Amino acid sequence: MGGSNESIPPKLKQSDAVSAAEGAAASRKQRRGSPKGRRVDPKALEEVRRLLADEPRRPDLLIEHLHKIQDAFGHLSAAHLAALAQEMRMAMAEVYEVASFYHHFDIVKEGEAAPPLLTVRVCDSISCEMAGAQDLLKKLPALLGREVRVLAAPCIGRCESAPAVVVGQNPVLGASVEAVAHHVRERLTKSFEPKYVDFAAYRRDGGYALLADCISGKHTRDALTTIMEDSGLRGLGGAGFPAGRKWRLVAAEPEPRNMAVNIDEGEPGTFKDRYYLERDPHRFLEGMLIAAWVAGVGEIWIYLRDEYAGCRAVLERELEKLKKNAPCSLPPIHLRRGAGAYICGEESAMIESIEGKRGMPRLRPPYVAQVGLFGRPTLEHNMETVYWVREIVEKGAQWFASHGRNGRKGLRSFSVSGRVRKPGVHLAPAGITVKELVAEYCGGMAEGHEFYAYLPGGASGGILPASLGDVPLDFDTLQPHGSFIGSAAVVILSHKDKASDAAKNLIRFFKEESCGQCTPCRVGTAKAFALMNAPKWNQPLLKELSTAMMDASICGLGQAAPNPVLSVMKFFPQEVA
Repeated sequence: MGGSNESIPPKLKQSDAVSAAEGAAASRKQRRGSPKGRRVDPKALEEVRRLLADEPRRPDLLIEHLHKIQDAFGHLSAAHLAALAQEMRMAMAEVYEVASFYHHFDIVKEGEAAPPLLTVRVCDSISCEMAGAQDLLKKLPALLGREVRVLAAPCIGRCESAPAVVVGQNPVLGASVEAVAHHVRERLTKSFEPKYVDFAAYRRDGGYALLADCISGKHTRDALTTIMEDSGLRGLGGAGFPAGRKWRLVAAEPEPRNMAVNIDEGEPGTFKDRYYLERDPHRFLEGMLIAAWVAGVGEIWIYLRDEYAGCRAVLERELEKLKKNAPCSLPPIHLRRGAGAYICGEESAMIESIEGKRGMPRLRPPYVAQVGLFGRPTLEHNMETVYWVREIVEKGAQWFASHGRNGRKGLRSFSVSGRVRKPGVHLAPAGITVKELVAEYCGGMAEGHEFYAYLPGGASGGILPASLGDVPLDFDTLQPHGSFIGSAAVVILSHKDKASDAAKNLIRFFKEESCGQCTPCRVGTAKAFALMNAPKWNQPLLKELSTAMMDASICGLGQAAPNPVLSVMKFFPQEVA
């Protein structure tokens, strides 16, 4: 309170008070160098030190260290967070704000009970909700009992096998109540590891020969950049920026330069990156290393979403084999683990997360290519973009550009889910229409379902009616209809679905995944969700709200979140009037 001396006992002399103050100052000086905050429990400190072992205590490794504690104890206790803060010489507030930002970290405050050791996550994003996720969420808690925690979870990247559930780290595909109960009963909780082309098999098939040729001087950086430009390959994470042009821009920046590879595909309906990683990880790694060489990159970080535990195990193992038997000199390669935050699919938010911070998008300019990871010029790519590099260079730019329909060029990996007979990743010509995609690649509509509507670009790409099923699917073709292709996540709705229900599912997802940094997105998504739950939508207010979000949000989440809302009001007015 103001200048009050209420903390000094009445009988304490002034000289004694001065001495006490001097003693306190000396004590503070003695403790200087240790973070301020609560007293650290010796047992917790010893446990944290044992887990971290010889790992560096750098701030950028904070999230990795939080994962170690969470994996070991099933949660993050206040005692362990305080111990980690001291060990890393960080303020408790810094550690807490990062841990509390990410969905997959379970913080247990003092006096609270720890959560059950086993967590079952039921995906309730659009494809899984259409396949019965809500029924699972109703029935599983009573069946599994109090020793198992059942949570609704945002998209886990298994949309082709909806409904999808994760028991521990093990995905249960096409899940039923009985199948999940079996996994819990048998403690089948470890991550699924697929069969894939390993390092030895990849080398036998000519793998890393192109990289070795680049390093030895058989190719020039300019020649490979020109091949990429002529192929028309564009970024396949959603933005569609030409790959070759990006290489030139980053290479023109001063050294040292970094590279960040984004495998945080959290967009509902998207699972193509996981599909390729589970089958041919070294094709991606070689393409990544070639791109890094062309752009003059000195160090690489791979950011993989936490939901892909099986892919993480594969990459850890195969990276170790590559480093031990390197076909040529390699830059340092780091694999970083996300922690459940959709926003980290945005390039600058991903970079913040790699640096050990909350995944909050940066204001631009400067752009990532100029000031990116650790303040250095950074080549940022989606995993699938670099996956194609080796094949394009070996077969030529014209091979890739020759594919396409309706005047478009190239190939697209469509993640298809929803009401089709054969959901999955389908490699098809760019510019194919959704009707052609369903008929030629997906085996037609599922039994008893008629084509009603579709999402051409995942949660943020809008919802279009069947009457627009002949629009070519590619970059720049869907914008006239208020939509875009993004990462080519196509979700098919039938006459048994409602576009308005799909839009509510999507806006709920955006509301929960907003990082909260900017008011238009944080407040706008919550307000939109509330308005959409009314029997009749207040369309003028929703349009005004959507305009504010699109015009004033910092990043693509808030800017694109209104697309499903606007699409429904435009193309399905009968559902919301």
